[in-house]
Amino acid sequence: MELKDIDLNLLVIFQQLLVDRRVSKVASSLGLSQPGVSNALARLRKLTDDPLFLRTPNGMEPTPYAQQLAEPTARALQVIHAAINSKASFDPATSKRAFTVGMTDIGEIYFLPRLMKEIARVAPNVSLSTVRNTAVNLQDEMEAGHVNLAIGLLPQLKAGYFQRRLFRQHYVCMFRRDHPLDGRKKVSLDDFSAADHVVVVSDGTGHGKADEFLDRKKIMRKVVLTVPHYVAVGHILHDSDLVATVPERLAQALARPFELSYVRHPAKLPEIAINLFWHGRFHKDPAIAWLRSLIIGIYGEGGPA
Repeated sequence: MELKDIDLNLLVIFQQLLVDRRVSKVASSLGLSQPGVSNALARLRKLTDDPLFLRTPNGMEPTPYAQQLAEPTARALQVIHAAINSKASFDPATSKRAFTVGMTDIGEIYFLPRLMKEIARVAPNVSLSTVRNTAVNLQDEMEAGHVNLAIGLLPQLKAGYFQRRLFRQHYVCMFRRDHPLDGRKKVSLDDFSAADHVVVVSDGTGHGKADEFLDRKKIMRKVVLTVPHYVAVGHILHDSDLVATVPERLAQALARPFELSYVRHPAKLPEIAINLFWHGRFHKDPAIAWLRSLIIGIYGEGGPA
């Protein structure tokens, strides 16, 4: 006999017969009809090639083979029941869980200071690591559980992933305080085109669409510096007359520390939707659900994506 031939419900009925010893009582206990119980017993007898229970004046008495099956069957059903009904719990106050989150250098600048402060307050033993979204095969790493969450503008994460919109933002023009463009409420396209620019080529993040839009609209820039990430932009702008096109939340994070100013971008660049992503395999993981809720609570705006 193979396990594929056994209906688990038959074992439930078998176990109840061991307890109640009467077909009518088993039917009442399990909410079944008496013919249904009798039919199940007949199927079990055929599968085991044993009568299993014999009618006596005291009820259905188990055969020696049924008695042999009683203890392992009860143990197996108990294990299955416990596994199905147990839900893993997560207590942030005592957990030592280590999480890995995929994000860009913009994300590290904008999200990590407040997020780590809140983690230290509510989950002092929890640790966090980040990986650059472009440095790993994010889809494979998240599916395998090596990366728990990802934050950003990540159009490549589609089938199999959940996402929650955190916020939308605009692009802005950023430059040092006392720059020739500083103090204006808005910058014209002519002023934008005449300035010297630093351009960030951030492959795989979706931010390249801003450059594509400017090229498509034939909005000229004098690009004198190109860098592969945003992390140095604050330092570069602070000590130069260069102008950068950056997301608004990054500008907010850099303005005070690097004494920078920013204005709404003169080109009507499309808004950016920054989302939180997680793989469907881990949708009900209580620890990951906790971290999701924490991030959404701090940074979330509006409804789901």
